[in-house]
Amino acid sequence: MNIEQICRSITQLNRFIGRWVRWLILPIFVLLLVDVLMRYLFRHPTIWSAELAMLLFGLYVVLPGGFLHSLGQHVRVDIFYGKFSARGRAWVDALAGLLGVMLLASILWQGLDMALDAAAIRETSNSMLQAPVWLVKFVIPLGGLLFLLQTIVQLIASLRTLGGKSNDPEVFGK
Repeated sequence: MNIEQICRSITQLNRFIGRWVRWLILPIFVLLLVDVLMRYLFRHPTIWSAELAMLLFGLYVVLPGGFLHSLGQHVRVDIFYGKFSARGRAWVDALAGLLGVMLLASILWQGLDMALDAAAIRETSNSMLQAPVWLVKFVIPLGGLLFLLQTIVQLIASLRTLGGKSNDPEVFGK
């Protein structure tokens, strides 16, 4: 398996996950709607719907980082960047990629440490629901890993651009 096949696999995995994770907004909406209806219409609030919506929202926020990165959809200050040549943008992207790799490696490391600690004590929420928070905490290092892998793919694409090679968006993203 060559580097392009690996990059394509990472990009396609992130895009697959992103396409599925976006549908989590529907159960989140339904859960919050149930919570509001039960609380204000029936004056009988649920003990589970808002908390479950919050846990699902955590998945919704953390998992699609690599997906958004593969599409180039993260926020960027474009005052100067847009005026750079393709080579100049590749230099900026390569430097940002190196910083991103360091940051995401730290998130992966610390997130995994936090998730393992939570799993060791079978951490649950402090509410009456006692939701298994330790399971959700494993999403942080997973999301960090997906984002880290896509950042490495983008870094490779930047280096390829600096070397005068073109980058297929299906392989390298954007």
